[in-house]
This record gives sequence, structure tokens and C-alpha cells, in this order.
Amino acid sequence: MAPPNVDDYLRLRKESGLSERTRAQAEIGVEGAWVSAHVVHVESGETVGMGRVIGDGGTYFVVIDMAVLPDHQRKGIGDAIMTALLEKIREAAPAAQVSLLADPPGRRLYARHGFVESAPDSVGMWRR
Repeated sequence: MAPPNVDDYLRLRKESGLSERTRAQAEIGVEGAWVSAHVVHVESGETVGMGRVIGDGGTYFVVIDMAVLPDHQRKGIGDAIMTALLEKIREAAPAAQVSLLADPPGRRLYARHGFVESAPDSVGMWRR
């Protein structure tokens, strides 16, 4: 239950197919989450998965940076990370709203953890 180091964060995002971030963004952001988790492969010592949550600590939380290296996918790593993150939220704020943006590869994982599409009641929006 800790963030990956900056190098692992950048590598996990790139190799798992997430959009890349700059080192400057990662150096600030990686420690800025409300809670983080990463998974280290025991035999190789390689960080193979991560997930983070940002939020206000009581009412709203957003799951971000869910990533597992392709060679380690479909082995329960993403599920374990999501379970751990959601448990931390439940402990702190059982009635909080938890949201995320779901890319197609992660939708089945998120659905297994109770996430549903918000449309048509609300639609996620973003600005870059």
C-alpha cells in the first residue's frame, strides 16, 4: 500500500498502454494520491502493477492509474489492487462516491467491483 517509484510509475503507464506522463508530472503526482498500491513480482523484483486514488478523504474519490504489465495481466493483480484500494476507501468513508474513467480493457475489472456506467444520468467530462 504505497506508490511505485517514479521510474516504475512512468514505465507501468507506458508499457500497459496508458498515456505517458512527463517525469516532472510523475515526480509531483506520484506522492499526491490519497492512497496508492503497487505490486512487485517476487522472483524478478519488478514492479508489475499499480493503482492510485485521489480524493477529499470523506466524500469523493477517483480511482486512477490502474495499470498491470501485459505479461502479468489476467493473473488477479488488477483485482487485488482494486480490492485493496476500495477497502481503504470503505474504512475511511463508507458512504463516499467512488468514480473512475474506464478504458475498454479495464471495464470488466471495474464491473466486477460494482462500477456501472453513469450515463444517461451523468456523463464524465474532461479537459486537457
